[in-house]
Amino acid sequence: MINVLIAEDERLAREELVYLLEQEKDVTLCPSAENGDQLLTHYKEHSPDVLFLDIRMPGVTGIEIAEMIREENNDQQPLIVFTTAYDHYAVQAFELQAIDYLLKPFDQERFDISMQRVRTALNYRTSESKHKIDKLIVSTNEKMVVLNPSDIGFVERIDRTLKIHTLNNDVIETKMTLKELEEKLSAYPFYRPHRSYLVNLDAIEEITPWFNGAYNIVVRDSQKSKIPVSRTAAKEFFEVLQQ
Repeated sequence: MINVLIAEDERLAREELVYLLEQEKDVTLCPSAENGDQLLTHYKEHSPDVLFLDIRMPGVTGIEIAEMIREENNDQQPLIVFTTAYDHYAVQAFELQAIDYLLKPFDQERFDISMQRVRTALNYRTSESKHKIDKLIVSTNEKMVVLNPSDIGFVERIDRTLKIHTLNNDVIETKMTLKELEEKLSAYPFYRPHRSYLVNLDAIEEITPWFNGAYNIVVRDSQKSKIPVSRTAAKEFFEVLQQ
């Protein structure tokens, strides 16, 4: 279950959020807060997974509370969804690593997108907390190769062969499927930006626009390898990076 705390000084907006969240089967609501001081009290008492946080509240503002939470430097900090009637706070909200930004009055479709982002981020956090495999064993035609997952820059599929490219520019070929390898690396920050590629997010040096909404990832290896981000995957890819 996802423990959610609402901090909203406007009664109608607060009741609307309560209604929307009560429709979510995997959500448990903590007591709501009407101002910053109440929020700090409820936050310490209930340790929520997610804050729906009004930016402008009496007393301590939502921005100030988000700054305080980020300064805690805690791996289990709550995800923050900022709520406001003003769109000019968007940049500041994402600088504070908010998972999303909802404008009032709330829209069901836009709210659903926020909840999807929340669940994706929490699932990723859960996979991160699992015991990570220390080594990856890859079968080639001739031998078994032992790799550190963090040494992998990217993987490409060419016909029925996978080519695993390390940051040292070694290339290991295997008949393993891309899906099989992706599952083995699920506890690590790997992402499929294209149906034929898997990339280590920690190995990305930069991202450059390509054409028609597609992008290229530049990998941090000596060859500055370029990996395509398909147009259909681009939106989710940038959401994952923000999380």
